[in-house]
Amino acid sequence: MKQRDGPQLQRCECRSARSCWSTYVAPLRGYPTSFARVRRLMREGASYSSFRHCFSGIHEGGQQLEDIMEYATLGNTGLLVSRLCFGTMTFGDGRGLFKAISTVDQAGADELVKISIEGGINFFDTADNYTEGESERILGRSLKNLNIARKNVVIATKVYSRVGPGRNDIGASRGHIMDGVEASLRRLQTDYIDLYQIHGNDSVTPVGETLRALDTLVQQGKVRYIGCSNWQAWKIAKALGISEYRNLARFDTLQAYYSIAGRDLEREIVPLLEAEKIGLLVWSPLAGGLLSGKFSRTQQKPTDSRRTDYDFPFVDKERTWNILDVMAPIAKAHGCSPARVSLAWLMARPVVTSVIIGAKRLDQLQDNLAAVELTFTEDEVRQLDEVSRLSPEYPGWVLPFQGADRLQLVDRWESFHESRKSH
Repeated sequence: MKQRDGPQLQRCECRSARSCWSTYVAPLRGYPTSFARVRRLMREGASYSSFRHCFSGIHEGGQQLEDIMEYATLGNTGLLVSRLCFGTMTFGDGRGLFKAISTVDQAGADELVKISIEGGINFFDTADNYTEGESERILGRSLKNLNIARKNVVIATKVYSRVGPGRNDIGASRGHIMDGVEASLRRLQTDYIDLYQIHGNDSVTPVGETLRALDTLVQQGKVRYIGCSNWQAWKIAKALGISEYRNLARFDTLQAYYSIAGRDLEREIVPLLEAEKIGLLVWSPLAGGLLSGKFSRTQQKPTDSRRTDYDFPFVDKERTWNILDVMAPIAKAHGCSPARVSLAWLMARPVVTSVIIGAKRLDQLQDNLAAVELTFTEDEVRQLDEVSRLSPEYPGWVLPFQGADRLQLVDRWESFHESRKSH
């Protein structure tokens, strides 16, 4: 590597693969410049993603390396959360609904949480039904074991899913929510939950009952912000109207499936979120591992992937192979994985507040963290957008046709045909 002024890169002397995956170490202490220098070194060939963990505590002009992480407000609030959120569905002993995923024990969780925080993540997501509540317990213990100050992390959890055999051990009723929050607080070993989310659509409970229960928790200080997950656009809109009319706490976030292979959210939900200033938290950004780099048109059922046996979420496979075909040379040009490209594409979407990543291993987490620094060229963005674009559906295709001459006289048919060419 060429000699440069400022900090020079050296070979890493760390011998522990579990505690350090780095290739280079940057002795940054004492330099007065900002982290723009680190980014410049990366562009010139240095591997930022690898030396992040060796020097997570080293300062440069008063800044820590974790400052490279980007942050956004949680919806229309003043709470800042990292653009990457660590999801703890992988924590547990392999039981319950998500037994194919939850295999990380306490020691492994401690290490993943530690590296996440060193990488700048301050946002952690869990749920009361992940490994029958064990995910919440493990996350709570990890924060205690690592002596992480409660005020320095944002904890999100969820209620709705079945947590027992009883008829009322599921749902978004006032009773289940009140029972659920107390159980989650105990397991997490905390006095409050930053973001409490309704985990699914309850077709039985009136929306007003759910919102009043959540508002009670906000007034009590047990919950600070509220959100929902996997809800329809019309129901979110209805909930916002009820909150405004009755002066109740309103949803600040939606947690939903969204990926470059699954852009259905853009039809109705994304416009609603943008109009109402609701933050989007993305689950399964790699489409259940389909975008991880293990799958391709010629390798559709790798033996080392859980998706081979756990085919979820639903994805149009042929469309995904086309996306991966386009993604491969882009990933190669940046010297990174398809997973990193997929995460960076999502973080570049204006509607996205935070992308939830769920790693089992340190190398997976390290690769995911590096997505924050990946920037595409305009041509790369165009290629990725075009190959993943949704096919037209009503009323989406008729709106530009009817509105083409709203501001000036134009040939609406010509405009219509031009818009169809892009599809």
